[in-house]
Amino acid sequence: MSEVINANPKILSIQDLPTRVVFLPSSSLSTPPCALDAVLPTHSANLYSTLLLDDLSDPEADDFSDSDTSDSDPSSLDALDEQEIYDLISSISDPEHPLTLGQLAVVNKPDIHILPGGTSSITRVLVEITPTITHCSLATLIGLGIRVRLERALPPRYRVEIRVKKGTHQSESQVNKQLNDKERVAAACENQQLLGVLSTMLATCR
Repeated sequence: MSEVINANPKILSIQDLPTRVVFLPSSSLSTPPCALDAVLPTHSANLYSTLLLDDLSDPEADDFSDSDTSDSDPSSLDALDEQEIYDLISSISDPEHPLTLGQLAVVNKPDIHILPGGTSSITRVLVEITPTITHCSLATLIGLGIRVRLERALPPRYRVEIRVKKGTHQSESQVNKQLNDKERVAAACENQQLLGVLSTMLATCR
């Protein structure tokens, strides 16, 4: 069985990424150097895997994903589209490289899906990520960063789901399970070391 090759042939230029965001002067576009080593030791990849893939269940963790299931008048709110979601997450810094998730094609606009809830006022936002390599040890951390960014930015009526794009990671089902387990996500977000890394990743967001 041949190994699936991920669709990341090159590093994309920031100016070539689809966006509605108005670019600031070139001096403000430079991506800051990766501050990962200042936050965690050299073996950070293994630490991430341990923190995010081991038993992180916290029975007292807040069930933040199911709070406030509706707004007072959802019909009066402007609906978001895929481009707006992409603009929120494409500028997140990769935890291992001094580049953004958009530049590395880890997130792509065609892999963002907004699914209405039918008769429900809840709208589902599905983001499929493409790790740069099929054995990427940081896929769960990247997915967690995207989830945190969207849950902070979107109104409560949006439900976020993060998945690894089919065939792009050798532990696809395991990573997907971790990223969408509310208790594990809540517990991970209470870990101070992880919060420091997530803050670094989100510091470049426009």
